[in-house]
Amino acid sequence: MEALVTSTAVVALAEIGDKTMLLAMLLAARFRQPVPIAFGILFATLANHFLAALLGSSIAGWFDGDLFRYLVAAGFVVMGLWTLVPDKFDEDDEPASRGGAFLTTLIAFFLVEIGDKTQVATIALGARFHDALAVTAGTTVGMMLANAPVLWLGDRLADRLPLARIRMAAAILFVALGLWLAAETAGMFG
Repeated sequence: MEALVTSTAVVALAEIGDKTMLLAMLLAARFRQPVPIAFGILFATLANHFLAALLGSSIAGWFDGDLFRYLVAAGFVVMGLWTLVPDKFDEDDEPASRGGAFLTTLIAFFLVEIGDKTQVATIALGARFHDALAVTAGTTVGMMLANAPVLWLGDRLADRLPLARIRMAAAILFVALGLWLAAETAGMFG
């Protein structure tokens, strides 16, 4: 349960203001079909984040030990600092929309998530919790919590969200997770 809840919170906060949220706004404005776009986000996230969580979980199995746990902790701290840097999305990077709202969203979200901070966080969460399914479920719920409202509220939401504060909260959460894991590895809680 901890893997699910932590993964949901980390990605929901980190996703706000991320380039995939900007992509969701763009797709919502372009297609005006929130349901197929939501399903495109859902399936792209499930596929992308499952592979990332599986990679993280597999790597953790190979490198189980204090050094690896410290590296994962450092990864969370780096993710926190990376979260403070706002993402920009260039509309020219958007794939052609020959396949309609669902297929365009599916392909665009899957590709835009490659190397994105939420994918890197998913790898780290998979390594931390050794549970690809719970991490995938949590990160996918977090992605949907952050992006689904954008599909229905669009530009009005972007004008009202205090993105800098939300980015700061996400950064604090990542850093806190990293410090907690490092302290736990050092035996400070036991």
